[in-house]
Amino acid sequence: MPKLIANALLFQLGWLVCVFAGDSPWLLVVAVIIAVHLLWVSSWAAEGKLLLSVFLAGSALDSFLLNLGVFDFGEPRQLIPLWLALLWLLLASTLNHCLAWTAQPWWRGSLLGALAAPLSYYGGAKIADVTLPLGTWPTLAILALVWALVMPVLHGFAKLYREQYQQRLRSQRSAS
Repeated sequence: MPKLIANALLFQLGWLVCVFAGDSPWLLVVAVIIAVHLLWVSSWAAEGKLLLSVFLAGSALDSFLLNLGVFDFGEPRQLIPLWLALLWLLLASTLNHCLAWTAQPWWRGSLLGALAAPLSYYGGAKIADVTLPLGTWPTLAILALVWALVMPVLHGFAKLYREQYQQRLRSQRSAS
């Protein structure tokens, strides 16, 4: 199976695990998915910094939206649940692979973000019983605007870290 297809299927499997499992031990499946990604599709050296950066930045963004009242997880909280944070990790694993086509031109990422992300959030909210206090359509509009900006930024992270990794490889080759 080609690596791009495997990457897309791993992401979809991870998405399903996260939204259906919530914060249960089933989330360990996501660790296995990321391990398979790093062993078969990519490597920690090539993408570790991207995975961590997107995980942290995305978790902060969604926590900010939570504190603005965009999401309600049914209990008072300042940070998003682990299952939602892990979706950012899974997304990061796709940026250099099955979603690489959305990096250039920049508007492809913006368009994909504006269309697909709100639908993903909506579907996840329905499955995971997350309330959208602002209403469905205002929430989808907010998410579309946010994600039209987020995707090009994430691709910027991916490009920066990819170039840094390639530079390290060139430096190692020239040193030997």
